[in-house]
Amino acid sequence: MCGRFAVTLPSDAMAQLFCAMPANDLPGVPDFNICPTNSVHAVTSQQGQRRLGAMRWGFLPHWYKSPTDGPLLINARAESIADKPAFRSAARERRCLIPATGFYEWTKDADGNRLPWYISPTGDEPLAFAGVWQSWDKGEAPMTTCAIVTTRANDSLSAIHHRMPVIVARRDWPLWLGEAGHGAARLMEPAPEEALQFWRVDPAVNSNRASGPDLIEPLEA
Repeated sequence: MCGRFAVTLPSDAMAQLFCAMPANDLPGVPDFNICPTNSVHAVTSQQGQRRLGAMRWGFLPHWYKSPTDGPLLINARAESIADKPAFRSAARERRCLIPATGFYEWTKDADGNRLPWYISPTGDEPLAFAGVWQSWDKGEAPMTTCAIVTTRANDSLSAIHHRMPVIVARRDWPLWLGEAGHGAARLMEPAPEEALQFWRVDPAVNSNRASGPDLIEPLEA
């Protein structure tokens, strides 16, 4: 799964990287502890125009009468996304890319304490998570919501968690965004082993109120 992540790239740099027109309501960056229901950056493509906009992280199906009317859908499993009623239409028609500098996963020690790890790209370019999105209009104002697509972990990350976000390589951005025809399903595979690095970080990040660059610094032995 993916339950927390970080973004440190400035919004204008993200817009330039993805060749997208930025919206005026983008979330503040840097943010080292993005949590479910927070507003996140997301890239969409419609009529050949890419847009970098803000979405609520927590997909709301059209039948939800309120944001708490059912489970909080922050992730969509690649193996079932085409069949689940909540996601199948979005998987075909409403895919997005969610930029990230890195993400967190947890292991546990012998006493059951949660031990956080930070996972980041080995190269200079940020990650682009595969996402799906949905407009929801049952509240006081329309809301655009999203979920991150996850798949089985690659061999390296499986020691930390059995799931990981689907990471879309730059060459495949047009295919995931629907600009390059059909075949996006083939992208929902684990990232190559060499694409990611990871290290233990301070348990301070266990709190969703924690913030600051210290959260992603390697934990000193």
